[in-house]
Amino acid sequence: MAPAAEAEQHPRKALALAALDASGRVAPIRISRRNTGDDDVVIKILYCGICHSDLHTIKNEWRNAMYPVVAGHEIAGLVTEVGKNVQNFNVGDKVGVGCMVNACRSCESCKEGFENYCSKIIFTYNSRDRDGSVTYGGYSDMVVVNERFVVRFPDAMPLDKGAPLLCAGITVYGPMKYHGLNEPGKHIGVIGLGGLGHVAVKFAKAFGMRVTVISTSPGKKEEAMEKLGADAFVVSSDASQMKSAMGTMHGIINTASATMSMYPYLGLLKPQGKMIMLGLPEKPLQIPAFALVGGGKTLAGSCMGSVRDTQEMIDFAAEHGLMADIELVGAEDVNSALERLAKGEVRYRFVIDVGNTLVAE
Repeated sequence: MAPAAEAEQHPRKALALAALDASGRVAPIRISRRNTGDDDVVIKILYCGICHSDLHTIKNEWRNAMYPVVAGHEIAGLVTEVGKNVQNFNVGDKVGVGCMVNACRSCESCKEGFENYCSKIIFTYNSRDRDGSVTYGGYSDMVVVNERFVVRFPDAMPLDKGAPLLCAGITVYGPMKYHGLNEPGKHIGVIGLGGLGHVAVKFAKAFGMRVTVISTSPGKKEEAMEKLGADAFVVSSDASQMKSAMGTMHGIINTASATMSMYPYLGLLKPQGKMIMLGLPEKPLQIPAFALVGGGKTLAGSCMGSVRDTQEMIDFAAEHGLMADIELVGAEDVNSALERLAKGEVRYRFVIDVGNTLVAE
């Protein structure tokens, strides 16, 4: 029998995989979910992607873990119940939940449709909900979410391969849209070929762009070009390759979390080119001002995406047959998957088969 989480505040019980400490491992646990509110959607979780953020949180690498941590913000499943005020969803609908489950809804960001930048955002897991309880994520068999933070899955989008788009997909789609890096014929670079990088390549190609993957790993060239469809591949440690690509790119999506000097990468941009930071290096960036000022270049950041843009993104992906490359794992293999993720041994996203494997003993 799975142990129960302490200080439960809600009456509805659910089964989950939780980290109880910073060891990096998870174990079955009983958690509580709130009863269905008037504006809530109850979702039977069938699949949940494993994001690198999950690993950081589980291991308390960001020093903010509130144990027990039930991670997972790439949630896909079926609606099993709706509150009386719910207008947009019905029982049986295919739906998803991404990185957030609430916001203040009254600040400037929320009013403009960018609740992902709300200062009072409530994340899908490891966050304080309005009632003071800690939110639990998708490593669980069910979840209750306000309908405003639920997205509809198009019929053409498989739940398992679509789940990672709810974080990785929108994290790259949003900045490409808002920084004009979605125009056919433009040249975009993608630094890093992992969970975010591989879908960035796919979206860029769907937009009709020329794509160059920039990586420290020469061994990824074949998969980048032949499997993902990149037009070119540059090994960042090869000075001659970097020199030949200088000044050729309208923009760069930087998904790497490694500490690096920005100077050689900014040199790849055309005048007035843009580099968008998505990765979170532990140490401060090394940015020579001349590399930005001289060419009128922009270095920007982007975080997740709004619910509105997430719905737009997943509709676009379904229309273009775009989905994540995944490795499906059972609940019993999540600890092994977390270990492999820490070593970069996944192409390109682990997804937990929650519906078929997370069951009470």
